[in-house]
Amino acid sequence: MPLTDSHNSVNCPALFISAPSSGEGKTTITSALARYFKNQGKGVRVFKTGPDYLDPQILEQASGNEVQPLDMWMAGDAWCRQKLFEAAQCSDLILIEGAMGLFDGEPSSADLAAKFGIPVVVVMNVKGMAQTAGAIVRGLANYRDDFNLVGLIANHCATNRHRELIELALPSDISLIATFARDEDVALPERHLGLVQASEVFDELEVRFEKGAQALIDGDLNSSIESSWLKPITFKRPEAAQLQSFQTEKWLQGKTIAIAKDKAFSFIYQSNVLLLEKMGAQVKYFSPLNDNALPKADALWLPGGYPELHTQTLASNKSLLLEISDFFQQDKAILAECGGLLYCLETLTDLQDKQYPMLNILQGHGAMRGKRGCQGMQTACLPEGEVRGHAHHRSRTQSTPTPVGFGRRQRHAAPGEEIYRSKQLTASYLHLFFASNPLAIAKIFNPSLSDNTLCISKAREAQASC
Repeated sequence: MPLTDSHNSVNCPALFISAPSSGEGKTTITSALARYFKNQGKGVRVFKTGPDYLDPQILEQASGNEVQPLDMWMAGDAWCRQKLFEAAQCSDLILIEGAMGLFDGEPSSADLAAKFGIPVVVVMNVKGMAQTAGAIVRGLANYRDDFNLVGLIANHCATNRHRELIELALPSDISLIATFARDEDVALPERHLGLVQASEVFDELEVRFEKGAQALIDGDLNSSIESSWLKPITFKRPEAAQLQSFQTEKWLQGKTIAIAKDKAFSFIYQSNVLLLEKMGAQVKYFSPLNDNALPKADALWLPGGYPELHTQTLASNKSLLLEISDFFQQDKAILAECGGLLYCLETLTDLQDKQYPMLNILQGHGAMRGKRGCQGMQTACLPEGEVRGHAHHRSRTQSTPTPVGFGRRQRHAAPGEEIYRSKQLTASYLHLFFASNPLAIAKIFNPSLSDNTLCISKAREAQASC
Protein backbone atom coordinates (compact mmCIF):
# COMPACT_ATOMS: atom_id res chain seq x y z
CA MET A 1 0.00 0.00 0.00
CA PRO A 2 1.15 3.62 -0.52
CA LEU A 3 3.32 5.36 2.06
CA THR A 4 1.73 8.43 3.66
CA ASP A 5 4.15 11.34 4.16
CA SER A 6 1.57 13.41 6.07
CA HIS A 7 -2.16 14.06 6.04
CA ASN A 8 -1.59 16.39 3.07
CA SER A 9 0.42 14.13 0.77
CA VAL A 10 0.68 10.47 -0.14
CA ASN A 11 3.05 8.42 -2.30
CA CYS A 12 1.81 5.95 -4.90
CA PRO A 13 3.19 4.62 -8.21
CA ALA A 14 1.38 6.04 -11.23
CA LEU A 15 1.59 5.87 -15.01
CA PHE A 16 0.01 7.99 -17.72
CA ILE A 17 -0.81 5.86 -20.78
CA SER A 18 -0.77 7.99 -23.94
CA ALA A 19 -0.04 7.59 -27.67
CA PRO A 20 0.90 9.55 -30.79
CA SER A 21 -2.75 9.45 -31.94
CA SER A 22 -6.13 7.82 -31.49
CA GLY A 23 -6.41 4.21 -32.62
CA GLU A 24 -3.02 3.06 -31.34
CA GLY A 25 -4.56 0.69 -28.76
CA LYS A 26 -4.50 2.75 -25.54
CA THR A 27 -7.65 1.25 -24.02
CA THR A 28 -6.68 -2.31 -24.96
CA ILE A 29 -3.24 -1.86 -23.37
CA THR A 30 -4.51 0.05 -20.32
CA SER A 31 -7.12 -2.61 -19.58
CA ALA A 32 -4.47 -5.33 -20.02
CA LEU A 33 -2.15 -3.50 -17.60
CA ALA A 34 -4.96 -3.06 -15.09
CA ARG A 35 -5.82 -6.76 -15.24
CA TYR A 36 -2.15 -7.79 -15.08
CA PHE A 37 -1.55 -5.84 -11.85
CA LYS A 38 -4.93 -6.86 -10.44
CA ASN A 39 -3.90 -10.47 -10.97
CA GLN A 40 -0.73 -9.71 -8.97
CA GLY A 41 -2.98 -8.81 -6.03
CA LYS A 42 -2.52 -5.05 -6.36
CA GLY A 43 -5.22 -2.45 -5.88
CA VAL A 44 -5.39 -0.60 -9.20
CA ARG A 45 -7.28 2.68 -9.71
CA VAL A 46 -7.76 3.85 -13.29
CA PHE A 47 -8.75 7.29 -14.56
CA LYS A 48 -9.74 8.27 -18.09
CA THR A 49 -8.70 11.64 -19.47
CA GLY A 50 -11.42 13.76 -21.04
CA PRO A 51 -15.13 13.17 -21.56
CA ASP A 52 -15.76 9.47 -22.11
CA TYR A 53 -18.41 6.99 -20.99
CA LEU A 54 -17.46 3.81 -22.87
CA ASP A 55 -13.75 3.42 -22.09
CA PRO A 56 -14.36 3.82 -18.32
CA GLN A 57 -16.85 0.93 -18.38
CA ILE A 58 -14.17 -1.28 -19.93
CA LEU A 59 -11.45 -0.07 -17.56
CA GLU A 60 -13.69 -0.47 -14.52
CA GLN A 61 -14.30 -4.12 -15.31
CA ALA A 62 -10.61 -4.72 -16.01
CA SER A 63 -9.41 -3.13 -12.75
CA GLY A 64 -12.30 -4.06 -10.46
CA ASN A 65 -12.60 -0.43 -9.26
CA GLU A 66 -14.69 2.54 -10.34
CA VAL A 67 -13.21 4.77 -13.03
CA GLN A 68 -13.69 8.54 -13.03
CA PRO A 69 -12.90 11.16 -15.68
CA LEU A 70 -9.86 13.37 -15.21
CA ASP A 71 -10.12 16.56 -17.24
CA MET A 72 -8.68 19.90 -16.16
CA TRP A 73 -11.02 21.98 -18.34
CA MET A 74 -14.23 20.14 -17.51
CA ALA A 75 -13.53 19.43 -13.84
CA GLY A 76 -10.83 21.92 -12.85
CA ASP A 77 -7.29 21.44 -11.57
CA ALA A 78 -8.31 21.22 -7.90
CA TRP A 79 -10.94 18.55 -8.53
CA CYS A 80 -8.41 16.44 -10.46
CA ARG A 81 -5.82 16.88 -7.73
CA GLN A 82 -8.33 15.84 -5.06
CA LYS A 83 -9.36 12.69 -6.94
CA LEU A 84 -5.74 11.64 -7.49
CA PHE A 85 -4.99 12.25 -3.81
CA GLU A 86 -7.98 10.14 -2.76
CA ALA A 87 -6.99 7.33 -5.14
CA ALA A 88 -3.39 7.33 -3.94
CA GLN A 89 -4.56 6.85 -0.36
CA CYS A 90 -6.18 3.50 -1.12
CA SER A 91 -4.27 2.11 -4.11
CA ASP A 92 -1.07 0.31 -5.01
CA LEU A 93 -1.02 1.75 -8.51
CA ILE A 94 -2.76 4.54 -10.45
CA LEU A 95 -3.17 4.30 -14.23
CA ILE A 96 -4.45 7.20 -16.32
CA GLU A 97 -5.50 6.63 -19.92
CA GLY A 98 -5.07 9.69 -22.12
CA ALA A 99 -7.29 10.90 -24.96
CA MET A 100 -6.31 11.17 -28.64
CA GLY A 101 -2.59 11.94 -29.06
CA LEU A 102 -0.21 13.08 -26.34
CA PHE A 103 -0.34 16.78 -27.28
CA ASP A 104 -3.89 16.96 -28.68
CA GLY A 105 -6.53 19.13 -27.05
CA GLU A 106 -6.50 22.06 -24.65
CA PRO A 107 -5.57 20.91 -22.07
CA SER A 108 -3.78 17.89 -23.52
CA SER A 109 -2.70 14.63 -21.95
CA ALA A 110 0.81 16.06 -21.72
CA ASP A 111 -0.57 19.07 -19.82
CA LEU A 112 -2.22 16.82 -17.25
CA ALA A 113 0.85 14.59 -16.88
CA ALA A 114 3.05 17.66 -16.43
CA LYS A 115 0.70 19.30 -13.92
CA PHE A 116 0.77 16.30 -11.57
CA GLY A 117 4.24 14.93 -12.31
CA ILE A 118 3.03 11.59 -13.66
CA PRO A 119 5.46 9.67 -15.91
CA VAL A 120 4.19 8.93 -19.41
CA VAL A 121 4.24 5.58 -21.22
CA VAL A 122 3.50 5.74 -24.94
CA VAL A 123 1.50 3.03 -26.69
CA MET A 124 2.32 2.85 -30.40
CA ASN A 125 1.10 0.64 -33.22
CA VAL A 126 4.44 -0.36 -34.73
CA LYS A 127 3.04 -2.36 -37.63
CA GLY A 128 4.99 -1.43 -40.77
CA MET A 129 7.85 0.32 -38.94
CA ALA A 130 10.96 -0.52 -36.95
CA GLN A 131 13.65 2.10 -36.20
CA THR A 132 11.15 4.83 -37.07
CA ALA A 133 9.34 3.97 -33.83
CA GLY A 134 12.44 5.16 -31.98
CA ALA A 135 12.45 8.42 -33.92
CA ILE A 136 8.78 9.08 -33.08
CA VAL A 137 9.31 8.32 -29.41
CA ARG A 138 12.37 10.59 -29.33
CA GLY A 139 10.35 13.38 -30.93
CA LEU A 140 7.48 13.00 -28.45
CA ALA A 141 9.86 12.94 -25.48
CA ASN A 142 11.69 16.11 -26.56
CA TYR A 143 8.79 18.16 -27.91
CA ARG A 144 8.42 19.71 -24.44
CA ASP A 145 10.60 19.68 -21.36
CA ASP A 146 7.93 19.81 -18.62
CA PHE A 147 6.98 16.12 -18.51
CA ASN A 148 8.78 12.78 -18.37
CA LEU A 149 8.29 10.13 -21.06
CA VAL A 150 9.73 6.95 -19.57
CA GLY A 151 8.71 4.09 -21.82
CA LEU A 152 7.13 2.56 -24.91
CA ILE A 153 4.71 -0.33 -25.23
CA ALA A 154 4.97 -1.52 -28.82
CA ASN A 155 1.57 -2.69 -30.04
CA HIS A 156 1.30 -5.06 -33.03
CA CYS A 157 4.95 -6.07 -32.65
CA ALA A 158 5.42 -9.06 -34.94
CA THR A 159 8.60 -10.92 -33.97
CA ASN A 160 11.58 -10.93 -31.60
CA ARG A 161 13.69 -9.36 -34.36
CA HIS A 162 11.07 -6.62 -34.77
CA ARG A 163 11.37 -5.98 -31.03
CA GLU A 164 15.17 -5.82 -31.17
CA LEU A 165 15.17 -3.22 -33.96
CA ILE A 166 12.74 -1.01 -32.05
CA GLU A 167 14.57 -1.35 -28.74
CA LEU A 168 17.95 -0.49 -30.28
CA ALA A 169 16.45 2.67 -31.80
CA LEU A 170 15.08 4.02 -28.51
CA PRO A 171 16.94 6.70 -26.51
CA SER A 172 18.93 5.23 -23.62
CA ASP A 173 16.65 6.82 -21.00
CA ILE A 174 13.42 5.40 -22.45
CA SER A 175 12.56 1.73 -21.85
CA LEU A 176 10.78 -0.70 -24.12
CA ILE A 177 8.40 -1.74 -21.37
CA ALA A 178 6.69 -4.52 -23.30
CA THR A 179 5.59 -5.63 -26.73
CA PHE A 180 2.05 -6.59 -27.61
CA ALA A 181 1.40 -8.96 -30.50
CA ARG A 182 -1.50 -8.37 -32.88
CA ASP A 183 -4.41 -10.53 -31.70
CA GLU A 184 -8.06 -10.02 -32.67
CA ASP A 185 -9.04 -12.00 -29.58
CA VAL A 186 -7.59 -9.22 -27.40
CA ALA A 187 -8.73 -6.09 -29.28
CA LEU A 188 -11.89 -4.51 -27.85
CA PRO A 189 -15.21 -4.57 -29.80
CA GLU A 190 -16.47 -1.27 -31.25
CA ARG A 191 -19.57 0.40 -32.73
CA HIS A 192 -20.56 3.81 -34.13
CA LEU A 193 -19.83 5.97 -31.04
CA GLY A 194 -16.81 3.98 -29.87
CA LEU A 195 -16.38 0.80 -27.85
CA VAL A 196 -19.27 -1.53 -27.11
CA GLN A 197 -20.64 -1.13 -23.57
CA ALA A 198 -19.01 -3.46 -21.07
CA SER A 199 -22.37 -4.73 -19.77
CA GLU A 200 -23.23 -6.10 -23.21
CA VAL A 201 -20.10 -8.26 -23.53
CA PHE A 202 -19.04 -8.90 -19.93
CA ASP A 203 -17.93 -12.52 -20.34
CA GLU A 204 -16.21 -11.82 -23.65
CA LEU A 205 -14.27 -8.96 -22.07
CA GLU A 206 -13.10 -11.17 -19.23
CA VAL A 207 -11.49 -13.49 -21.76
CA ARG A 208 -9.90 -10.55 -23.61
CA PHE A 209 -8.54 -9.01 -20.40
CA GLU A 210 -6.87 -12.25 -19.36
CA LYS A 211 -5.41 -12.73 -22.83
CA GLY A 212 -4.20 -9.14 -22.77
CA ALA A 213 -2.49 -9.61 -19.41
CA GLN A 214 -0.82 -12.76 -20.71
CA ALA A 215 0.23 -10.92 -23.89
CA LEU A 216 2.06 -8.39 -21.73
CA ILE A 217 3.84 -11.21 -19.90
CA ASP A 218 4.75 -12.79 -23.22
CA GLY A 219 6.00 -9.36 -24.30
CA ASP A 220 8.47 -9.26 -21.37
CA LEU A 221 6.54 -6.96 -19.02
CA ASN A 222 7.64 -9.09 -16.06
CA SER A 223 11.33 -8.50 -16.76
CA SER A 224 10.92 -4.70 -16.80
CA ILE A 225 8.69 -4.29 -13.71
CA GLU A 226 11.58 -3.27 -11.45
CA SER A 227 12.78 -0.66 -13.92
CA SER A 228 12.72 3.07 -13.18
CA TRP A 229 9.39 3.57 -14.94
CA LEU A 230 7.36 2.26 -11.98
CA LYS A 231 8.24 4.28 -8.89
CA PRO A 232 6.12 6.08 -6.28
CA ILE A 233 5.33 9.72 -6.88
CA THR A 234 3.82 12.22 -4.46
CA PHE A 235 0.20 13.34 -4.68
CA LYS A 236 -0.78 16.38 -2.63
CA ARG A 237 -4.14 17.38 -1.23
CA PRO A 238 -5.46 20.65 -2.75
CA GLU A 239 -5.35 23.78 -0.62
CA ALA A 240 -8.59 24.58 1.20
CA ALA A 241 -9.20 27.66 -0.96
CA GLN A 242 -8.92 25.55 -4.11
CA LEU A 243 -11.68 23.22 -2.90
CA GLN A 244 -14.30 26.00 -2.69
CA SER A 245 -15.26 25.67 -6.37
CA PHE A 246 -16.82 22.25 -5.83
CA GLN A 247 -17.91 22.44 -2.19
CA THR A 248 -21.56 21.60 -1.61
CA GLU A 249 -24.36 21.83 0.92
CA LYS A 250 -27.24 19.37 1.42
CA TRP A 251 -29.23 21.12 -1.31
CA LEU A 252 -30.94 17.86 -2.31
CA GLN A 253 -31.63 16.53 1.18
CA GLY A 254 -34.87 14.53 1.23
CA LYS A 255 -35.06 14.37 -2.56
CA THR A 256 -35.10 11.10 -4.53
CA ILE A 257 -33.70 11.16 -8.06
CA ALA A 258 -34.61 8.33 -10.43
CA ILE A 259 -31.88 7.62 -13.00
CA ALA A 260 -32.47 5.68 -16.23
CA LYS A 261 -29.80 2.99 -16.50
CA ASP A 262 -29.68 0.04 -18.88
CA LYS A 263 -28.28 -0.81 -22.32
CA ALA A 264 -30.12 2.15 -23.84
CA PHE A 265 -29.10 4.71 -21.20
CA SER A 266 -25.70 4.25 -19.61
CA PHE A 267 -23.62 7.37 -20.26
CA ILE A 268 -23.33 8.23 -16.58
CA TYR A 269 -20.30 9.67 -14.83
CA GLN A 270 -20.05 7.94 -11.48
CA SER A 271 -18.69 11.27 -10.25
CA ASN A 272 -22.06 12.85 -11.03
CA VAL A 273 -23.95 10.23 -9.04
CA LEU A 274 -21.59 10.60 -6.07
CA LEU A 275 -22.11 14.36 -6.14
CA LEU A 276 -25.91 14.00 -6.10
CA GLU A 277 -25.58 11.74 -3.07
CA LYS A 278 -23.15 14.15 -1.41
CA MET A 279 -25.78 16.88 -1.80
CA GLY A 280 -28.23 14.68 0.09
CA ALA A 281 -30.15 12.98 -2.73
CA GLN A 282 -31.26 9.38 -2.63
CA VAL A 283 -30.60 7.74 -6.00
CA LYS A 284 -32.80 5.04 -7.52
CA TYR A 285 -32.17 3.36 -10.87
CA PHE A 286 -34.74 2.11 -13.35
CA SER A 287 -34.69 0.60 -16.83
CA PRO A 288 -36.75 2.17 -19.64
CA LEU A 289 -36.24 -1.11 -21.51
CA ASN A 290 -37.46 -3.48 -18.80
CA ASP A 291 -39.44 -1.63 -16.11
CA ASN A 292 -43.13 -0.88 -16.46
CA ALA A 293 -43.17 1.84 -13.80
CA LEU A 294 -40.99 4.59 -12.38
CA PRO A 295 -39.69 4.31 -8.84
CA LYS A 296 -41.17 6.88 -6.49
CA ALA A 297 -39.07 10.00 -7.05
CA ASP A 298 -38.97 13.79 -6.92
CA ALA A 299 -36.80 14.23 -10.02
CA LEU A 300 -35.70 12.26 -13.05
CA TRP A 301 -32.39 12.01 -14.93
CA LEU A 302 -32.42 10.60 -18.47
CA PRO A 303 -28.72 10.30 -19.41
CA GLY A 304 -27.22 9.58 -22.81
CA GLY A 305 -26.67 6.16 -24.30
CA TYR A 306 -27.88 4.17 -27.28
CA PRO A 307 -31.68 4.60 -27.50
CA GLU A 308 -31.34 4.34 -31.30
CA LEU A 309 -30.40 0.66 -30.89
CA HIS A 310 -33.52 -0.07 -28.82
CA THR A 311 -36.20 2.11 -30.40
CA GLN A 312 -38.79 -0.64 -30.82
CA THR A 313 -38.46 -1.84 -27.22
CA LEU A 314 -38.63 1.70 -25.86
CA ALA A 315 -41.68 2.50 -27.98
CA SER A 316 -43.40 -0.72 -26.91
CA ASN A 317 -43.09 0.05 -23.19
CA LYS A 318 -46.34 2.06 -23.22
CA SER A 319 -46.92 2.00 -19.47
CA LEU A 320 -43.55 3.60 -18.71
CA LEU A 321 -43.97 6.17 -21.48
CA LEU A 322 -47.26 7.21 -19.87
CA GLU A 323 -45.72 7.31 -16.38
CA ILE A 324 -42.87 9.58 -17.48
CA SER A 325 -45.32 11.78 -19.40
CA ASP A 326 -47.44 12.08 -16.24
CA PHE A 327 -44.28 12.84 -14.22
CA PHE A 328 -43.57 15.69 -16.66
CA GLN A 329 -47.15 17.01 -16.48
CA GLN A 330 -46.85 17.15 -12.68
CA ASP A 331 -44.11 19.75 -13.16
CA LYS A 332 -41.42 17.55 -11.65
CA ALA A 333 -37.78 18.13 -12.55
CA ILE A 334 -36.30 16.16 -15.46
CA LEU A 335 -32.78 16.42 -16.89
CA ALA A 336 -32.38 14.81 -20.34
CA GLU A 337 -28.95 14.55 -21.96
CA CYS A 338 -28.27 13.53 -25.59
CA GLY A 339 -29.91 10.08 -25.83
CA GLY A 340 -32.24 11.24 -23.08
CA LEU A 341 -33.15 14.24 -25.26
CA LEU A 342 -33.99 11.90 -28.17
CA TYR A 343 -36.17 9.83 -25.82
CA CYS A 344 -38.14 12.97 -24.86
CA LEU A 345 -39.05 13.87 -28.46
CA GLU A 346 -42.17 12.90 -30.40
CA THR A 347 -40.38 10.32 -32.55
CA LEU A 348 -36.96 8.79 -33.15
CA THR A 349 -35.78 7.34 -36.48
CA ASP A 350 -33.20 4.60 -35.97
CA LEU A 351 -30.22 3.40 -38.00
CA GLN A 352 -32.52 1.31 -40.23
CA ASP A 353 -34.55 4.44 -41.05
CA LYS A 354 -37.55 3.20 -39.07
CA GLN A 355 -39.50 5.76 -37.05
CA TYR A 356 -40.88 5.02 -33.57
CA PRO A 357 -42.91 7.09 -31.09
CA MET A 358 -41.06 8.29 -28.00
CA LEU A 359 -42.13 10.19 -24.85
CA ASN A 360 -43.59 13.22 -26.66
CA ILE A 361 -42.83 15.57 -23.77
CA LEU A 362 -40.70 17.83 -25.98
CA GLN A 363 -41.71 18.99 -29.43
CA GLY A 364 -39.57 17.65 -32.27
CA HIS A 365 -38.22 14.58 -34.00
CA GLY A 366 -34.85 12.84 -33.82
CA ALA A 367 -33.03 10.80 -36.45
CA MET A 368 -29.66 9.08 -36.81
CA ARG A 369 -27.34 10.38 -39.51
CA GLY A 370 -24.65 7.79 -40.15
CA LYS A 371 -21.04 8.76 -39.48
CA ARG A 372 -21.48 12.53 -39.41
CA GLY A 373 -21.97 14.12 -36.04
CA CYS A 374 -20.91 16.66 -33.46
CA GLN A 375 -18.42 16.43 -30.67
CA GLY A 376 -16.40 18.75 -28.47
CA MET A 377 -16.21 20.52 -25.14
CA GLN A 378 -18.92 23.07 -24.36
CA THR A 379 -20.26 25.09 -21.47
CA ALA A 380 -24.02 24.83 -20.97
CA CYS A 381 -25.35 28.35 -20.43
CA LEU A 382 -28.36 27.53 -18.25
CA PRO A 383 -30.71 29.85 -16.36
CA GLU A 384 -29.35 28.26 -13.16
CA GLY A 385 -25.72 28.99 -14.09
CA GLU A 386 -22.94 27.71 -16.33
CA VAL A 387 -22.10 23.99 -16.27
CA ARG A 388 -19.24 22.50 -18.26
CA GLY A 389 -19.62 19.35 -20.32
CA HIS A 390 -19.33 18.01 -23.82
CA ALA A 391 -21.25 16.87 -26.89
CA HIS A 392 -20.80 13.64 -28.84
CA HIS A 393 -23.61 12.46 -31.08
CA ARG A 394 -24.44 11.23 -34.57
CA SER A 395 -28.07 12.22 -34.71
CA ARG A 396 -30.04 15.35 -35.53
CA THR A 397 -33.26 16.93 -34.38
CA GLN A 398 -35.85 18.95 -36.24
CA SER A 399 -39.03 20.93 -35.46
CA THR A 400 -37.83 21.49 -31.89
CA PRO A 401 -39.00 24.53 -29.86
CA THR A 402 -37.07 27.77 -29.43
CA PRO A 403 -34.13 27.06 -27.12
CA VAL A 404 -33.66 28.92 -23.84
CA GLY A 405 -29.91 28.93 -24.38
CA PHE A 406 -26.95 27.41 -26.18
CA GLY A 407 -23.73 25.72 -25.33
CA ARG A 408 -20.61 27.86 -25.56
CA ARG A 409 -17.87 26.05 -27.43
CA GLN A 410 -14.44 25.82 -25.84
CA ARG A 411 -12.51 27.17 -28.82
CA HIS A 412 -15.05 28.30 -31.44
CA ALA A 413 -17.31 31.33 -31.68
CA ALA A 414 -20.28 29.53 -33.29
CA PRO A 415 -23.22 28.70 -30.96
CA GLY A 416 -23.07 25.24 -29.45
CA GLU A 417 -25.87 22.79 -28.71
CA GLU A 418 -29.39 24.07 -28.15
CA ILE A 419 -30.75 23.89 -24.60
CA TYR A 420 -34.51 23.40 -24.22
CA ARG A 421 -36.77 24.08 -21.27
CA SER A 422 -40.40 22.94 -21.03
CA LYS A 423 -42.10 23.04 -17.63
CA GLN A 424 -39.32 21.59 -15.39
CA LEU A 425 -37.71 19.60 -18.21
CA THR A 426 -34.17 20.62 -19.15
CA ALA A 427 -33.05 18.89 -22.35
CA SER A 428 -29.96 19.17 -24.53
CA TYR A 429 -27.41 17.15 -26.47
CA LEU A 430 -24.87 18.24 -23.86
CA HIS A 431 -23.53 15.78 -21.29
CA LEU A 432 -22.98 17.79 -18.11
CA PHE A 433 -20.19 17.39 -15.57
CA PHE A 434 -22.01 18.18 -12.35
CA ALA A 435 -18.98 19.11 -10.20
CA SER A 436 -18.23 22.10 -12.45
CA ASN A 437 -21.22 23.87 -10.83
CA PRO A 438 -22.90 21.83 -8.07
CA LEU A 439 -25.33 24.58 -7.11
CA ALA A 440 -26.67 24.93 -10.67
CA ILE A 441 -27.22 21.16 -10.80
CA ALA A 442 -28.98 21.25 -7.42
CA LYS A 443 -31.32 23.95 -8.75
CA ILE A 444 -32.16 21.83 -11.81
CA PHE A 445 -33.11 18.80 -9.72
CA ASN A 446 -34.66 20.87 -6.92
CA PRO A 447 -36.28 23.96 -8.50
CA SER A 448 -37.79 24.89 -5.12
CA LEU A 449 -34.40 25.89 -3.69
CA SER A 450 -35.16 29.26 -2.13
CA ASP A 451 -33.01 32.34 -1.98
CA ASN A 452 -33.11 31.98 1.81
CA THR A 453 -31.63 28.47 1.59
CA LEU A 454 -28.84 29.75 -0.62
CA CYS A 455 -28.16 32.69 1.69
CA ILE A 456 -27.77 30.28 4.60
CA SER A 457 -25.33 28.19 2.54
CA LYS A 458 -23.28 31.27 1.64
CA ALA A 459 -23.26 32.38 5.27
CA ARG A 460 -21.88 28.99 6.31
CA GLU A 461 -19.17 29.27 3.67
CA ALA A 462 -18.21 32.73 4.91
CA GLN A 463 -18.14 31.53 8.51
CA ALA A 464 -15.96 28.54 7.59
CA SER A 465 -13.44 30.80 5.85
CA CYS A 466 -13.08 33.13 8.86
